[in-house]
Amino acid sequence: MSPIHPLILLFALSFQVINGTCIGGYLAGYGPSTQADWAGATIRIQLGLLIFFAGFIGNIYHDDELREIRRAAARSQKRKAEAQREKGKEAQVDKVYEVPQNGLFQLVLYPHFFCEWIEWCGFWVIGGLACVPARTFLINEITTMTPRALSGKRWYIKRFGKEKVGSKRAVIPGLI
Repeated sequence: MSPIHPLILLFALSFQVINGTCIGGYLAGYGPSTQADWAGATIRIQLGLLIFFAGFIGNIYHDDELREIRRAAARSQKRKAEAQREKGKEAQVDKVYEVPQNGLFQLVLYPHFFCEWIEWCGFWVIGGLACVPARTFLINEITTMTPRALSGKRWYIKRFGKEKVGSKRAVIPGLI
């Protein structure tokens, strides 16, 4: 894992506390509170849970694919370092980058971003379309992660070449 600046960690923790407070406050004080509000909500909640868990499972899968690239590289480097030490040479550790190929990585470079959006879309459906904090969070995720994914695609093309990246989109299959 790459080092993180303490200020970034502080900002991330602050955001999570504020976001949790907004969503919790909405659901406790402004969400469905009467019998009539809850009428027909069962189907919406079940659909939202289905969407949420589809995104959640996809997010975990694709994050694990990225971690596996690092784990495989670490195993390889460990073997190389041991061989270098046996020869009496200094072992050197290099950071390894690859273009992932499994799952939605076949179509996009940042499927874990896409799956996270699906997760939060499901949460928005669970809370109801009037759930402003959930909708705001989803919009915030999309607007902050899309530029990062587009920048990341440019980095992949620069690092590996257009042939290696191929027709993969940045984050949304077939679109962006």
